[in-house]
Amino acid sequence: MLAWADGATNSAVAQSLGIGRTTVAKWQARFAERRLDGLRGEPWPGAPRTVTDDDGETVIVKALEETPSGAAHWSTRSIAKATGMAQSAVGRIWQAFGLKLHLTESFKLSPDPLFIDKVRDSWGST
Repeated sequence: MLAWADGATNSAVAQSLGIGRTTVAKWQARFAERRLDGLRGEPWPGAPRTVTDDDGETVIVKALEETPSGAAHWSTRSIAKATGMAQSAVGRIWQAFGLKLHLTESFKLSPDPLFIDKVRDSWGST
């Protein structure tokens, strides 16, 4: 909003923030209609998230602290079967945490005390 007040175009604002012009235009319209309330986060479109934070924790703990019988490491398919979750959900959890079990010798979980909260934010907690 401050950039627009200074005369910046939607294209310039979009480029400086690394987002699309349509997003900038949407924000500008919401601000014009509802002022600051228009800039508050709105619910994500689509179905609500079904994978809970506890599900994510279960998958990560199992993947990092247990070894499947008959294999060197878990796959998304094997851990999905062991936890009763969908393979795609396990894959999304692994992706959110940057987990690559085939690279376990080089994998390090971030020591940042807010790491889990940051992952949850990027994971789509609403």
